[in-house]
Amino acid sequence: MRVKDKKQLFVALLSHVRQGTDRATRAYQELGQVAQNPQVKDALEARVFVSQRVLEKLDQCFKLIDEQPIALSGRLAEVFIEDCRRELSEIESPVARHLFILAKAVHLTHLRIGEYVALTAAADMTGHYGVGVLLESCLADNLAFVERTRHLIREIVEGKVAEKLAA
Repeated sequence: MRVKDKKQLFVALLSHVRQGTDRATRAYQELGQVAQNPQVKDALEARVFVSQRVLEKLDQCFKLIDEQPIALSGRLAEVFIEDCRRELSEIESPVARHLFILAKAVHLTHLRIGEYVALTAAADMTGHYGVGVLLESCLADNLAFVERTRHLIREIVEGKVAEKLAA
């Protein structure tokens, strides 16, 4: 796609983050389906719910700038989930599987975080401050997920350590 001005760049970036968020939501759903730990499953189901609200906010961003998302060819999420499936199939330990699932969910979320940082700056650059507010709230949702997942990882590890000490 040829980009001629800052508005076209902004639409392309916004389209990319919307498409990536949609694909990431499907990845979180798939990871949640293979998670056996109820806490991990709950965390990923909550992430799916929040991601769906983020998609609504992104759609509102397009309304505010009076544009439609453009089709992009990015395959990052597909390659990411294919690799996750392959690697996950080789992990036998349930605890290791849960930690792997959470690590991959955080990895995917960090990709979104970087996009939101750049996109918020682009919204400011193009004078779309209301869109910037929506994007900042999307960023906050992603940061909250990473922080909560970090706590869950710590709980899982501490539980495993406690089991070993008790034995």
